[in-house]
Amino acid sequence: MSGELHHFVEEFALAYEAAGIPRTAGRILGWLMVCDPPEQTASQLAEALGASKASISTMTRLLLQMHLIERVPKRGSRQTHFCIRPDTWSRSVQQGLSSLSRYRALAEQGLRLLQEAPPARGERLREMRDLYAFFEEELQGLFERYERSKRKA
Repeated sequence: MSGELHHFVEEFALAYEAAGIPRTAGRILGWLMVCDPPEQTASQLAEALGASKASISTMTRLLLQMHLIERVPKRGSRQTHFCIRPDTWSRSVQQGLSSLSRYRALAEQGLRLLQEAPPARGERLREMRDLYAFFEEELQGLFERYERSKRKA
């Protein structure tokens, strides 16, 4: 892997680590975004990333569970190949939108519990609910516009 590709993969890994995903999983994602061929075996991933096969195995299982990568059958090969799922990024945005809905609903639940309390006591929950409701609505609209533009292209 060239120095620039290595740097990209590390930046990708750091970004995902900041989001709570183990750095090795982020490296796998980063490499699968730029590698050729786009499907890689666990051995190829371990070699390219300088990671142990055990670590690659654990992290590919995590990424499979998160629906970020998928197994790809290769005719004539006994090894499992992995690649980025074609709909990975759209799914990630949709999951983020679902999280916004959960947080908004949680704030609404708290506000219902505080109905009889002085208004100031619910101020933090109202702020949370309003913020998440705003982003939920706005981002859903943006996502729908993106999907329409993608279908037109």
